[in-house]
Amino acid sequence: MVDWGLARRAISRGGSLFAGSVLGLAPHDLTGGFKAWRVRTLSGIPFDGIHAGGYVFQIEMTFRASRLGARIREVPITFRDRRVGQSKMSRRIIGEALIVVLQLRWDELRGRGPRSTRPEA
Repeated sequence: MVDWGLARRAISRGGSLFAGSVLGLAPHDLTGGFKAWRVRTLSGIPFDGIHAGGYVFQIEMTFRASRLGARIREVPITFRDRRVGQSKMSRRIIGEALIVVLQLRWDELRGRGPRSTRPEA
């Protein structure tokens, strides 16, 4: 992150730490970055069960892919603060992320976690 203020850094890092610890995910940056998906991984994710919109969608997709056994690697990128326009980040979006992360974990604990729709070999 280049040119980010302290508050924005805290929100990004705090969100990744919270989601990673609650969901047991190893990636460092769960709230952003570039994601590339294998077709096999995407075909195994039941998109009708996705809880999230907005930024937390990235966390949920990483969670679901990891539970399907996908290999997740991070490739560092340099992310600069925007020069034009306004951030879409809001308290509502942060609240949604907290709720979705907790819901994903709760569903998993109750045996209603992500399931593969991939045909058995």
